[in-house]
Amino acid sequence: MRKVVGGKLHGLRVTEANLEYHGSITLDPEHCEAAGILPLEFVEIWNKTNGARISTYVILGERGSRCCILNGAAARTCQKGDELIIASSLYIDGAAIEDLSPTIVTFDAANRIVERLRYAVTKDAAGHYGFAILDEAGEALPVPLLAGSRADRRG
Repeated sequence: MRKVVGGKLHGLRVTEANLEYHGSITLDPEHCEAAGILPLEFVEIWNKTNGARISTYVILGERGSRCCILNGAAARTCQKGDELIIASSLYIDGAAIEDLSPTIVTFDAANRIVERLRYAVTKDAAGHYGFAILDEAGEALPVPLLAGSRADRRG
C-alpha cells in the first residue's frame, strides 16, 4: 500500500488559534467537502508562513464561516493570518494510482474558494508515469519545475 494525497486545501488562512481547546483543526464544512476531507480525518498541515509541519484531525465548524482554527497544541504552530496547506491522505495499491484524481482547492486571502484543481496520473505502454494538474474544465495546466528540466539545461 502507498500513501498518496487524497485532497488538499491550498492557501487557507488561519482565522484563529485556540490554545485552550483540546486539539484538532476546525474547518468550514464547505471547504472540507470541496476537497473530500471528512470529519475526524487526520490531515497534514504545512504552514507556508513559518515552515511548521504538524498532523491533527479535522472537526467541522460553522458552514459558510470560512474558518480555519488551530486548537490545542496545534495553536502553538500557527498564528492568525498564516497561510496553510492542509492535505488528507489515502492508502492505495500502487496500481490504483491512475484511478485516483484528488481535488486541490485554492483560496484567496479571505478564505474564499478561488479554484478547484485535480491531479491526474497516467501510465504509458512502456510503463512510464505522467502527471498533470487539471483545471475545472479538465485542461492541463503547467506543472511546476518543468521549465527548468534537464533537457532545457543541456544548452
